[in-house]
Amino acid sequence: MLRVLQVVTKMDRCGLETLLMNYYRNIDRSKVQFDFLTHREERGQYDDEIEQLGGNIYHVPHLNPLYPGYYKALDNFFLTHPYKIVHSHLDCTSTFPLRAAKKAGVPYRIAHIHSTSQDKDFKYPIKMLSKKMMPYYATDFFACGEAAGKWAFPGKKFVVMKNAIDTAKYIPNASIRSKVRKEFNLENEFLVGHVGRFDPPKNHDFLIKIFAELKKIEPTAKLMLVGGGDRETEIIQKIERLGISKDVILTGVRSDVNELMQAMDVFVLPSLYEGFPVTMMEAQASGLPCIVSDKVPMECAIVDGLVTSVKLSDEISAWVTAIQKTKDIERKNHTKELSEKGYDIKQAADWLKNYYISLS
Repeated sequence: MLRVLQVVTKMDRCGLETLLMNYYRNIDRSKVQFDFLTHREERGQYDDEIEQLGGNIYHVPHLNPLYPGYYKALDNFFLTHPYKIVHSHLDCTSTFPLRAAKKAGVPYRIAHIHSTSQDKDFKYPIKMLSKKMMPYYATDFFACGEAAGKWAFPGKKFVVMKNAIDTAKYIPNASIRSKVRKEFNLENEFLVGHVGRFDPPKNHDFLIKIFAELKKIEPTAKLMLVGGGDRETEIIQKIERLGISKDVILTGVRSDVNELMQAMDVFVLPSLYEGFPVTMMEAQASGLPCIVSDKVPMECAIVDGLVTSVKLSDEISAWVTAIQKTKDIERKNHTKELSEKGYDIKQAADWLKNYYISLS
């Protein structure tokens, strides 16, 4: 059996981590097993399941390129844990673990990019320098989509590893819709949904402004925000200042996103940037009309007529109008379209298994 090391920050219920778990649950673990190298000491929300599936979880310090102890921890890890394949999901900063893996003689080192940009914070220059250095340490280049790959690996050949899902879990189901709406005391309300960590790229600030304007002309409108994160308290305070607290449902981190999407009437994603969001696959499989920003690559519009792109520079009224128009879209089962285009996890996991085995 081949063991592949997946390098991550922490295995919590976020987009990338959920994607990895989709693959992990469905890959033939008699042939390929995953282990995880995390950059946090505390346990992640998926750790129990990982261990139940036979995976090992290892820890190194927070990724800090200015801290010598970080490099020492990486070197010690790779010297004492031999792997043939290391698959790093740290976007631009994958350079650091892949450098240590190369130093230790790991023959195959995959750099996997999951975005088309990075936050413009104080870490940005380091991330951009790391991005330029990645080709010196990676042997293989993966991306979530064409746009992300071209941004991260200019002039390099890269492989698109599809952000696949278990499409069967998202088939529209009236009884599940009724159950979830009852849980949240929803009857005939028009439910706007969003799934995403409370981080700047997801643009919650703009989303709640859109909803506040929508509410003025759609009295039955409600907003469901699914997820957690560092900015949650800040966003809650802004919701309160807009006077829409009673109309916003904050679910926290949930393991039943597939069921929550059944209760929604439209999915809105006004992101500042994205690679290829898993939530877009989930929403389309659920038959949900999607309103997204022009920073979300349209290559993730798999189902014809279900995804509408609106410019972030447009007036809020343009977003409100686009959301209102979705009320005429009939909810249908679109899982076949996603499967035919390679976004069903069973076929995608089989592809990844074969790729890993071809390297070994």
